Amino acid sequence: MLRIKNLQVFYGVIHALRAVSIHVRDREIVTLLGANGSGKTTLLSAISGVVRPSAGEIAFEGRDITRERVDRLVRGGIIHVPEGRQIFGPLTVEDNLRLGAYHRFSLRETPDILAEMEAVYRLFPVLGARRRQLGGTLSGGEQQMLAIGRALLSRPKVLLLDEPSMGLAPVLVDSIFDTIQELHRAGTTILLVEQNARVALQVADRGYVLQSGEIVLSDSAAALRQNAMVQKAYLGIE
Repeated sequence: MLRIKNLQVFYGVIHALRAVSIHVRDREIVTLLGANGSGKTTLLSAISGVVRPSAGEIAFEGRDITRERVDRLVRGGIIHVPEGRQIFGPLTVEDNLRLGAYHRFSLRETPDILAEMEAVYRLFPVLGARRRQLGGTLSGGEQQMLAIGRALLSRPKVLLLDEPSMGLAPVLVDSIFDTIQELHRAGTTILLVEQNARVALQVADRGYVLQSGEIVLSDSAAALRQNAMVQKAYLGIE
């Protein structure tokens, strides 16, 4: 479904991604592991069109999208939930969700959008109870739920999740990852960046390890959990 080949990204003189090649199959969860600054967020941003690569190719459903505009990528089903949630604090929960479907607004689409908003409220009941509340007054966990819900209103074919557990209490981390697994079971393809390698490798099918902008390891999630380097660097097992 999604294939990245020899991707190169620079920030000025900083070589952020060095010939990165990965692929994500339909209905997979693939996780990217790596320390801060290794290039994980840059890779997601390149896929979603926020960052422009200097070389390499990004293909989605067999089509080259390397230079595609962000709005066209969204319409095509590549939906990015960025690190830090980035919801609209002055807007209500309901209005944040509506913005997820902005590119779909029409008289014909409106009933579908309203039905999908109700589906998000069923997935995250706390949002349904607070639909008139300003997004900026929600807790961190509720904001993460809102960010995911907003992404679902865009009808993702592939969901790019950047650090969904960042800053959350353990009980909320479990809840967010239960939701990620539920979305996966419903058929959503997911590319996941997550510092909590233990939980990421529990939900993922496969994974890649990034170091200094390069892929240094790739395997099934089960094999990565048993890999000595991964255990020492990311799982705290000596």
